[in-house]
Amino acid sequence: MKKIALITGASSGIGKEFTVQISKRYQKLDEIWLIARRKERLALLEKEISIPIKIIELDLTKQEGMRSIKELLYKEQPQIRFLINCAGFGKVGEVTRMKEEEQLDMIRLNCIALTFLSKECIKYMKGGSHIVNMGSIASFFPVFHFAVYAATKAYVLSFSRALRFELNKRDISVTTVCPGPVNTEFFHVAEKTGYRAWYKDCFLAQPQKVVAKALDDIKRGRELSIYKGEIYTLRVFSKLFPHRFMLWAMEWIETFFSRKNQNNL
Repeated sequence: MKKIALITGASSGIGKEFTVQISKRYQKLDEIWLIARRKERLALLEKEISIPIKIIELDLTKQEGMRSIKELLYKEQPQIRFLINCAGFGKVGEVTRMKEEEQLDMIRLNCIALTFLSKECIKYMKGGSHIVNMGSIASFFPVFHFAVYAATKAYVLSFSRALRFELNKRDISVTTVCPGPVNTEFFHVAEKTGYRAWYKDCFLAQPQKVVAKALDDIKRGRELSIYKGEIYTLRVFSKLFPHRFMLWAMEWIETFFSRKNQNNL
C-alpha cells in the first residue's frame, strides 16, 4: 500500500511550496499526488523534487473532476498520510457587481471540493495522518469587497474545527492554516475584478515561511497555524469586538490610508 501525500492547488503558490517542503521533510513517502488544472506547471514541479509524483489534471469545481479523483482513490487504494487542501481562489469586488458564476465557483472550490476531498480521503487514512485545510485571516471576520471569499474561509475554519473533534479518537489531526496576505499569484486572480488596499502590501508574507511554520504546527498537532504576530492580533480583535465594528474599522483604515496616499502624490 503506497504511502502518499495528496496536495490540491499544487501548480503555484502555497500548494507548490507544500509540495517542495513535504518532499524534503517526509522522504519515506512513496508518492506525492498533485491535483491542479495546469498540467504543464505540475510537470515543471516534478523536476524539483526527488519523491515520485502522480500528476492529476482536473477541475475540482466540476462534478466530473471530483468523480475522477474518487474513482482513482478507489482503484489505487493508497494510504494517505497527508491531505493538503490548498486549491482555492478569491475575487475582490462588491457582491452585486461580480459575476454570479465566479462567486459560485469560489464556493464550489473553497468549500464543496474541500469538504468532498476531506470526506473521501479519510477512508484511506490511519492514525498519524494529517488533514491540512487552507483558511485565511478572513476566516475570523467578514470582509467587505471580499464578502464571498471571506465567507468561504469562515466555513473552512468551522468545518475543520468540527472535523478535528470528530477524528480525534482516530488519531487523525486537522490543522487550519490562516495566513494574512501572501506573496503568491493569488492576488493576480483576485484583482481582476477590483483592487486591494495598497497598504496591505506591508504585511505580505513569503510562502516559504508560511509553509515552514505550518508544517511545524502540523507536526505538533495544532488546530491553527498562524504566521506573523499581526495576524494573531487581528484574531484577538475579532474575538473582542463585534463584527460590525471590525467592518467599520476596516473601512475607516482603508479610507484613511487612501487619503494619505493621495496627499503624498
